Amino acid sequence: MSRKSVLPVVFLSLLVGYLLGGRTAETVSAITRETYDNVELFANVLTIVRQNYVDEVSTHDLIEGAINGMLSSLDPHSAYLTPDFYRELQVDTRGQFGGLGIEITIRNGVLTIVAPIEDTPAYRAGLQAGDQIIKIEDDFTKDMTLIEAVRRMRGPKGTKITITIRREGVPELFDVTLVREIIKIRSVKSRLLEKGYGYLRVVQFQERTADDLRKALEKLEKENGGPLDGLVLDLRNNPGGLLSQAVQVADVFLDTGLIVYTEGRHENQKNKYFAHKAESYVDTPMVVLVNGGSASASEIVAGALQDHKRALVLGTPTFGKGSVQTILPLDDQSAIRLTTARYYTPNGRSIQATGITPDIYMENVVVTAQGRPESPMVREENLPGHFEQEEGEEAFSPEEGEKNDAQLQRALELLKSWNVFKSVAAS
Repeated sequence: MSRKSVLPVVFLSLLVGYLLGGRTAETVSAITRETYDNVELFANVLTIVRQNYVDEVSTHDLIEGAINGMLSSLDPHSAYLTPDFYRELQVDTRGQFGGLGIEITIRNGVLTIVAPIEDTPAYRAGLQAGDQIIKIEDDFTKDMTLIEAVRRMRGPKGTKITITIRREGVPELFDVTLVREIIKIRSVKSRLLEKGYGYLRVVQFQERTADDLRKALEKLEKENGGPLDGLVLDLRNNPGGLLSQAVQVADVFLDTGLIVYTEGRHENQKNKYFAHKAESYVDTPMVVLVNGGSASASEIVAGALQDHKRALVLGTPTFGKGSVQTILPLDDQSAIRLTTARYYTPNGRSIQATGITPDIYMENVVVTAQGRPESPMVREENLPGHFEQEEGEEAFSPEEGEKNDAQLQRALELLKSWNVFKSVAAS
């Protein structure tokens, strides 16, 4: 074997071992010639860059950059998680983390706000869906990865950060200075709309969302002095969260049948989730509110209740994130977030890039304090590299009050006209 070929062979073994946790010595010989040739090309480029780049750069940084590039080329949701970010992600699902309180994505190469999270610095500062983040402090965000952008915007409580915003309809860029907080997301909010009619808002699906929702329902019934005559489940601007919690929330309102199933390349990625226990709320008339900020887990709940004709879905088409991301830990405490399957509703509908279509289409334009309608939301179909099926939109502010919320008022009217629900059940 020539000295020239030694590096690719050694590097191939090290690279595969790095990616799969260092237990792959026997795997190298099974790799196809095409894969070997491509890895040899990568090893040669790595060597050239290390030897000739204007500044000295470490092999670790180059490989990490290559991993980031590889995963980001697949779809908008696959990513490499550094050890620090992986730890933060684990904290996020518990509903508490340090930062600004915005859901972001990459749209046409530009860092874009999907939605501000309620009761956070970003929400109180008036940041809107569709706002483009052009700079974080003095650094331009062009070509910045989503993971890197999140990392830069997070930080210790009480520290300040300035971001530069481009907003549709505003001629000039403008700066917004925010003070980071410990973001504690109360995942379920509730109140009585009036005697007999309850309102539940699920902000995100976290570890205790289903339990909190059951407690909220019990509280509403206690305040009402008995069972509810109708219920509004508000999933607008809910970016998703834990699949297990979405299934449990749907299960509260269903007594039998399929809730959601997943399909992937491998058998362990093909799963079905069923309603299996009767709750006290399986007969309560319901309207589910959705919009373009309703994504992932919230689409699972809306789709299940719609397919079972358990509730009317009102609003505008949802975000359309129907893909499953699996966290694959690596031995150095980092991880890969990889898209491994697609979600399907009980009737076999894939929501990927199309979303849930409401039974009743109704926009809900909220006018901002500046007198302008809020910007349209970004949907999955707008993301570069989004999955297609195998086979622009308003933002919502619940604190604006019920009188300014046309969708909520319409939902209440429908609940009072139970004949509508009878016709749905009979169709």
